[in-house]
Amino acid sequence: MMSKSLMLLSLLSPVAFAFVSRAPASTLSRAASTHARKNLVKASAVDYTTAFMFPGQGAQYVGMGAQVAEEVPAAKALFEKASAILGYDLLERSVNGPKDLLDSTAVSQPAIFVTSAAAVEKLRATEGEAAVNTATVAMGLSLGEYTALWYAGAFSFEDGVRLTKARGEAMQAAADLVDTTMVSVIGLDPDKVAELCSAASKKSGEKIQIANYLCPGNYAVSGSLKAAQVLEEIAKPDFGARMTVRLAVAGAFHTEYMAPAVEKLKEVLAKTEFKTPRIPVISNVDGKAHSDPEEIKAILARQVTSPVQWETTMNDLVKGGLETGYELGPGKVCAGIMKRIDRSAKMVNIEA
Repeated sequence: MMSKSLMLLSLLSPVAFAFVSRAPASTLSRAASTHARKNLVKASAVDYTTAFMFPGQGAQYVGMGAQVAEEVPAAKALFEKASAILGYDLLERSVNGPKDLLDSTAVSQPAIFVTSAAAVEKLRATEGEAAVNTATVAMGLSLGEYTALWYAGAFSFEDGVRLTKARGEAMQAAADLVDTTMVSVIGLDPDKVAELCSAASKKSGEKIQIANYLCPGNYAVSGSLKAAQVLEEIAKPDFGARMTVRLAVAGAFHTEYMAPAVEKLKEVLAKTEFKTPRIPVISNVDGKAHSDPEEIKAILARQVTSPVQWETTMNDLVKGGLETGYELGPGKVCAGIMKRIDRSAKMVNIEA
């Protein structure tokens, strides 16, 4: 199942807002640029030696979490804490499904977050505290960015559950507004996939675009159902794609079709206490690490409508001297993607 999964694969503070009407645009632009540069973690300052990676939506499967909850008391305790916040038994849904319920965006997002956190507890129980703290950099695929931020101490576990619950519910609501979907395009480079999307958009009269830059030859596109159908029809005969695969997701994630989810997510982010991560956490939006808590919140709000730059992040890991990568959570999607980019990369799976 996991190999198949791989195949398919600005918040303004009150003070800042008070100056908007009075400050010249050029001044604001320079100030924003200076602020961004100040709070970006320089690429040269990021130690890529040991990377912790956390999976995103699509990694879930019925039965996940069962063994780790049985064997690691601290992992079971995380499921219990999450269940109290969510209002339902998360471990029972993760272990017993049914599949369509677990696959729903509103359930799968907190379920993957908690199962990935449980994998951290598994590592702690089997290898000790030193192993848990060995990461020099962290990252997560889309939803997994929240787990990476939690791991790096940016917010509490309880707040992570609340955030992923709100994110999942908001994205599900946005997806329910319009018939949209995602398609994995296999066998083309990103420029060719962009051309394919442009052609499908023009022919259908509706929008479709690249949503996930995963690895060479594997890019996921998001858009209207009509545009996706056209793309599937023309991908092989007109553009030479090896294949297309419709993804089992609720809607067109990481595009403007998710815009209705942004305001709700901003509200929850604004109420959540964030701290500076103790290690760099790479953003899906720009492939960079950020240190300012308010900037991280703003980027997370942008993330739901922005393409995922995972391929860039993986290439930066390789160039930066990755020695060992750990994937913590359900499945082996992140590890599989890394192997597509660099077969020699050492990856360790801590599955839960």
